[in-house]
Amino acid sequence: MDTQMKFKKVALAISTALTVATSLPSVAEEEQAIEEVVAVGTRLQGSAAAVIEERKNQAFVADILGAEQLSRTGDSDAASALRRVTGLTLVDGKFIYVRGLGERYSSARLNGAAVPSPDLTRNVIPLDIFPASIIESLAVQKAYSPSMPAAFGGGNIDIRTKSVPSEFTAGIEVGIGQNFNSDKGFTYSGTTEGIPQVLQDAVVRYRGNFDIGEVVDKNGFKDKDGLTRADQAIDVIKGFVSSLPRDIQVKEESLDPNFDVKANIGNSFQEDWLGGMVGFMLAGSYDNDWNYSDRTTGVIDDTLAENCTSKLETAEDTANSCYVTLKESKVTTETERLNGVFNIGYRLDQHSITYSKIYLEDNETESEFSVLQSPNGSTVRTIAGTGAAQRSHQFDYEERTLDIDQVIGQHTFLDYWGVGFDWQYTESKAQTDIPTEIDFKFIDNYNEDGSYKNSIVTGDDNRITYAFTDMEDNVKSYSGNVTLPLTFEGIEITLKGGYDFMDRARVYNTSNFVVNNKSGISIPVNFDESEIYGLSGYLDDEFLNNNTFLLTFNEPQAPAADDYIAAQKIDAGYGEFDIFFDNTWRISGGIRYEDFKQVSLATSSLIFDRITMETIYDEERILAGTVNEDNFFNALSLTYLSDGNYQVRFGYGETTVRPDLRELVPVAYYDPLTDIRTFGVAGLKSSDLKNYDARFEYYMDNGDNFSIAAFYKDITAPIETILRVGDEDYTATFVNGEEGEVYGIEAEWLYDLSGLASGFFTSGNITLSDSEVSIDPARAGNLTNPTKRMTGHSEYVVNMQLNYDSADGQHSGSLVYNVFGERILASGIGGRDDAYEQPFHSLDLVYTWYPDFNSKVKFKVKNLLNEDQEVTQSDVVVRQKDVGTSVSLSYSYEF
Repeated sequence: MDTQMKFKKVALAISTALTVATSLPSVAEEEQAIEEVVAVGTRLQGSAAAVIEERKNQAFVADILGAEQLSRTGDSDAASALRRVTGLTLVDGKFIYVRGLGERYSSARLNGAAVPSPDLTRNVIPLDIFPASIIESLAVQKAYSPSMPAAFGGGNIDIRTKSVPSEFTAGIEVGIGQNFNSDKGFTYSGTTEGIPQVLQDAVVRYRGNFDIGEVVDKNGFKDKDGLTRADQAIDVIKGFVSSLPRDIQVKEESLDPNFDVKANIGNSFQEDWLGGMVGFMLAGSYDNDWNYSDRTTGVIDDTLAENCTSKLETAEDTANSCYVTLKESKVTTETERLNGVFNIGYRLDQHSITYSKIYLEDNETESEFSVLQSPNGSTVRTIAGTGAAQRSHQFDYEERTLDIDQVIGQHTFLDYWGVGFDWQYTESKAQTDIPTEIDFKFIDNYNEDGSYKNSIVTGDDNRITYAFTDMEDNVKSYSGNVTLPLTFEGIEITLKGGYDFMDRARVYNTSNFVVNNKSGISIPVNFDESEIYGLSGYLDDEFLNNNTFLLTFNEPQAPAADDYIAAQKIDAGYGEFDIFFDNTWRISGGIRYEDFKQVSLATSSLIFDRITMETIYDEERILAGTVNEDNFFNALSLTYLSDGNYQVRFGYGETTVRPDLRELVPVAYYDPLTDIRTFGVAGLKSSDLKNYDARFEYYMDNGDNFSIAAFYKDITAPIETILRVGDEDYTATFVNGEEGEVYGIEAEWLYDLSGLASGFFTSGNITLSDSEVSIDPARAGNLTNPTKRMTGHSEYVVNMQLNYDSADGQHSGSLVYNVFGERILASGIGGRDDAYEQPFHSLDLVYTWYPDFNSKVKFKVKNLLNEDQEVTQSDVVVRQKDVGTSVSLSYSYEF
């Protein structure tokens, strides 16, 4: 028992040392010695002991993932790693659902600081942007404590980045991989960087109106030289069209392999002036991935749903179809990520200060070639009825960056009752720039045998759409915490208090230009029959000269809007206590006060005069997008610690969940989870939560551990997503429900299997839960199911790992399995059922070979079962995405 406790204390010391700026030389020597033991012996204790001890000593229920555990599962980013935590599921590779609740019920911080999201559609940070190479640990707290933000639903995630090392370290890693779906795809070139200057000037000159009459009036055209005033205006407008990117060259070719490279270097040394330690760390990585997928999306007619097949039909199989429309797409995506981290720190006695610069860049290039048809013949554009279908070519390029400057200080005053003080100041900026988003629309004609005949551009509007979007989100965050430990006979008390401030401002702008065929007749497009996805000859100079293609600045007039500005400010203070009685009982709790202010205001680029400005900025519109709340939030936790190795926890907390910035403005965007055009709505209210938790934890002497927990959440006015149906596609919006609840149990384990087979052990977790939300149909239109499960909630989540560590320390492997129960993406209306995302069975294999003390070779296979992502409605598949199986191989060397 004494040996065990000594080991746990050392493990805890190591874990603590990893999170501060530098370590004392004596601690560094101990850490180095233990790392050597782990390297040549079993990795089971070494990879889990420190994080288990940290979790065990948390006053409130929390789960911890360490850097070694991230390496074992082969996860490349924070999002992928977090799906291994009990009750967590990963959505769209970016967002984490805690205990089956949507991403709005989770929050994320970086080293305790609020940072903005570079995702256009979410307040929540897309966690895939944080590479695993810069992460020291991930802490997921599921029971609320007053030191955390009150915007807490399912849990709070704190991403702790690697800090200054205690000794010299350097390493490099290179990797290569391929998705089996990506042997061939579509690449393109010839994009632009933002709106052409000539168009920017023209919008101002013509006040966004490119009608022929407006151009004639602004230029004072007269009939001359055989040209009418209209002819002269058309030539001017064609000049605007010709300034748009038109030289897009498409190739169908084998895609390059995925590859990545990572490097880091760091050191610490003693300075002679005060005798303190100075350290630094520099790390960077570059990652380039290609992915190709076939996707199909259908809009069903529920009156025919009983006759539908269970799978999406293709153009060649349309019998008994119930799809109003059916879209088949070929999507090729290139993702390029560049990350850099620089840390410099100083430690003197019990005081340390660290400065960190973190820069994350995520660029995505995507092409989508789709054919939209109506198999049941309900519209004229259908292969089944007329031998024609609508086709579109979409080209998107998106740049996302997150730039963070952070200073962290930690101080312990031993001469003043051991008072501790830690603080952070963080300034961060998230930017999203979409300099190219183009959608070409055609009509394809087919022969009677179904073979391709030709393509035309119809004589109407919106034949080509150009969109240019940019967003900037700035956040200033600072906080401080004071801790006072007190010891009395049989009682240990820790008092804690602090202040937390966050100031945020976001500006979102988008401009849309539409090219229209004003000839009134259909124009043939000369495609190469063997290269139907090419654009040669379409919209080139000759094509423009021979046809009448005009331009519209597709910007809404006030009070309609497609841009918005938003601001958010939180002032918070809290007090907390933590009391031990006779090393048997632990009572923790406290209260937090938050003053929350937020305003979101829809705007338009067409603000040219005082009247328009007054329409947009009138008091009623401002109030509709304003949330102004201040409240107290309390929490209490009771823990029983046995003389043995188990403890029992009980917790209660009151929290809130607030609408996202853009959910309060009637501005449309495409939700990345559903590909559905989604509209915000003014007047959404915050949801108040009451959280109840109970947990039993058992820790064995050899590092094995088990836990089982129960939870219940009572939610007032939960925010739900509801569907609306148009002629060819769905749209969605938001509504406050009346009340909701979530309840369930979760179990977790780590168990050594060496008694059955040497070197094997298993770990995993299972969550079983249910939820219910009631929505007033009068507030949500003709809602099909006014009482249902909550949006995003899964009734079960399973994570299991079978792990192996060889006795000689040269080999390790993990078979990692994850699955979630079906979950509602959006609520259906008008007789249509809710849309359900179906379970995705993820099975990954990771093998690592350690040829020597410094080297590591890792082989990884993802999605071994080759599962597809599916969404159903009325038990009919309405969305299907081919994910594919991918393999990767990497080599790393630590100097």
